[in-house]
Amino acid sequence: FQSFQNVGEEKNFVFLSKKIEPSSVLETAPLFDALKKELAWNKFAGPTFTESYCWPPVAWGYDVIVISHQGNDPLLYIPPVLTLLQLESDYQALPNISGVSLILCPGWKKAQLVFDLLKTYRKGSRRLHPMLIILGQSKEAASQVEIRDCEVVVTTPYNLLRLLEHNTCLLGRLCHLVLDEIEVLFSDTAEQVFTILDCYKKATAQTQGNPPHQIIAVGAQWNKHITVLIKEFMNDPYIVVTVSEEAAIFGNVQQVVQPCMNSSTTAELLKILDFTQRNLQKVLVFTDSVAEVEMIHKALKNNSIVSLKKHKESKCNARCVLERWRRVHSSGTPAVLVLTDDCLQPLGITDATCVIHFGLPSPGVLGQRLQCMSDNFCTVVKGSAVDQEHMRAKSVILLTENSSCHAPGILHYLKHAEAEIPEELHDLTARVLASEEDEKFSRPLCASLKTLGICRNRTACPDRHQINLSIDMAQNITDEMIETPERVIILPLLIVHATNYFGRIVKKQKDQYTVLAKEMNDYFKVPGHRISVNSVEKSVFYGLREGAICHRVQVIETPAKDEENVCKVRIEYIDEGRTSQVSTDQLLHLPAKFQSLPPQAVEIVVCRVKPIDNEVEWNPKVTDYINNKIKGKLHHAKVVHTLGKTVWVDPMVGVTNLPALKMWINEYSIRSEILSTGLGTDNPEHVGEIMKLCRQVPVLDHAENSEHFTKEDTAGLEEASSPQDTSIQENPSESCNSSATPRSGKPSHHFQKFSNLNSSWVCHPQIKWFQDNGTVTLKVQILRAADSKCEFSREKVVFSAYSGGKLYVADLELYQSIIGEKSTCVIKDTEAVILLVKEKKGAWCKLLKNKNVHVSLDFEHWEESEDERPFTFG
Repeated sequence: FQSFQNVGEEKNFVFLSKKIEPSSVLETAPLFDALKKELAWNKFAGPTFTESYCWPPVAWGYDVIVISHQGNDPLLYIPPVLTLLQLESDYQALPNISGVSLILCPGWKKAQLVFDLLKTYRKGSRRLHPMLIILGQSKEAASQVEIRDCEVVVTTPYNLLRLLEHNTCLLGRLCHLVLDEIEVLFSDTAEQVFTILDCYKKATAQTQGNPPHQIIAVGAQWNKHITVLIKEFMNDPYIVVTVSEEAAIFGNVQQVVQPCMNSSTTAELLKILDFTQRNLQKVLVFTDSVAEVEMIHKALKNNSIVSLKKHKESKCNARCVLERWRRVHSSGTPAVLVLTDDCLQPLGITDATCVIHFGLPSPGVLGQRLQCMSDNFCTVVKGSAVDQEHMRAKSVILLTENSSCHAPGILHYLKHAEAEIPEELHDLTARVLASEEDEKFSRPLCASLKTLGICRNRTACPDRHQINLSIDMAQNITDEMIETPERVIILPLLIVHATNYFGRIVKKQKDQYTVLAKEMNDYFKVPGHRISVNSVEKSVFYGLREGAICHRVQVIETPAKDEENVCKVRIEYIDEGRTSQVSTDQLLHLPAKFQSLPPQAVEIVVCRVKPIDNEVEWNPKVTDYINNKIKGKLHHAKVVHTLGKTVWVDPMVGVTNLPALKMWINEYSIRSEILSTGLGTDNPEHVGEIMKLCRQVPVLDHAENSEHFTKEDTAGLEEASSPQDTSIQENPSESCNSSATPRSGKPSHHFQKFSNLNSSWVCHPQIKWFQDNGTVTLKVQILRAADSKCEFSREKVVFSAYSGGKLYVADLELYQSIIGEKSTCVIKDTEAVILLVKEKKGAWCKLLKNKNVHVSLDFEHWEESEDERPFTFG
């Protein structure tokens, strides 16, 4: 192994398993001439530093591993692979068939990008016919794929395995296998990748002749499975690593994290140095400040340790310090160099054996520091029989209670370095991540969380993963929109992707928006009513006329002038959910009578279905199919949850109205249509995860899942959504959840706080009450209450509990004050008995400030005296 560094202006680093002469200029790169012209035509700026090292061995046909910050860039391998494919002589060993290059990508989106690049650069290539294979789970689709006259196949591990079930001869033709984003492939699909590698190994052993066989793996991070790849499937590969911290993992640098209190960091450092001094190691101690350098240097001298120091205020220059460093070590005297990071590059040290970090560095700074030991990176693949434990370079991090800033990044690095991680670092990281999540509190709620129930990378995701009432419930769906949650009519108008839309909830009887739209169209037909706006303000409602149709719009971005000096504003169609950019002169004054109806656009999420193969985004084929099928058409749906202006539905079915029969005909279920494409699969945890998320909001902190509810309450409409079940009644009976709302269909004042938690799952219990001179007794009728909670304040009592798979909540604002500390709640088998201690003794004329239909007097316990005034029920 050899390592080479360019410590000039570009600050580049490269660690190589074998010496490679870099090709840093396109004209001299090992590519065929037509491809060089095509790259230049497309204004290709490379080759980059990494490409200058990895292109030659790939073009020579060797096995290659590349780890680089640009490890997700397909141009690390596409140009040299295309060059190889021009060499017809290499493939003559294959009898009567042509060789194939296979590029395995971590997902359909990356596969599409690689395929598009191949189409761009094939113009200069001989008979290159790339093929993108993205199959659904349908076996029929895989059996129909034919790979003819194709030299490059682009796919994913899951899709390739489905294909191999029907086309086993493909691997026998395979000459070049590329593993794109190797760390992602191995972290997400290790089992599938190794299955493919095993099949490829067996196929190559049976291949006649001596055709080329090459494996290329590129990525941004080292992965423990790469060691297995090298030992079991590669032939003495060229390894190119241009990320110093990743080279340290490959170089088997021992990573140690030493927890200690901030007050004892220096003492801990002296303990570590006691060992290194006995072993004559070359030690560097890195700190963040000049003051710390001086402090450590003084402490070392006081403990008879030979110490050198270097920081920006040092009188001795880098050359002087380096000469003293080398002179001391050549004499056999152990010495420690204490320095700050800004002195690292001028010194250019590469032969240190131990680096100590006096505090937690960032991963980038850690990598720069580890370069100081690159001469001592291990020269044997990890896990080999050669025991070189005593030769290992070592990196020691002193972790204190103040080392919070870079904890998540360092923890991530140490995990894939397979280092031993102390519990203190896990705890520190958890606190940092919680703090970072709090900093996202004003961001939108994560879209993946809403549509899938999970977010696979919360650390990198810029959006919020907890409920923020001020945002999520700033604009709630009005009660009139959802009169019967078990059956609503939805009109999708904007399709974001296969399961996420924006549109309107349409009322069966006299839809308010339909009336408003007609009135607006009639109003703006009159030219004199079209009054242009002189000055545009953000968040204000305006009118916008598109042909004969008028829309209500809201300005969401302030005006900006384009190249023609025309003011453009970004607007949202508040009754549809889509956004657009228009010139300010298109906006019309919107009379107040057209602004009284709240914005009608709602976000719609279809539940319990997700992309196959653990993909996080829907394939455009599915989205396009659903868009063409549902946009602008009426659908019936069951609402399983609402949050602000977002409504989760399961199921959602396309329907046709038969007015004469007063019936609706079901044509299809959207969920079933997605599953039928083969590109979607079941997501049974979706609704439960949404419920769990929303239970973290006010008062409630229950952890039970809602699987029982999901299965039972959605079964009826799911069955009706089958095309075989041809009709459903227009006026279905109300479900059990009607007990949670008054007969008017609107949530009571006391229930509104919880109505958005789940309008069809939260119920209000029936309550009877009576009083004496000093107390009020409430009997909450609930069977076998579980996870009960009762909170008292001076003028309010909030009771919540689960029973029969449903959540019951009573949020009661009292007419007079109580002593909360003395009030109690006792759970019995058939009821909960709440005893409220009055702040002032005497009779209450009523229990609540506002009438609640679920609360009534208990006449069995009432004893009315002659002088008592009449009481109001509830």
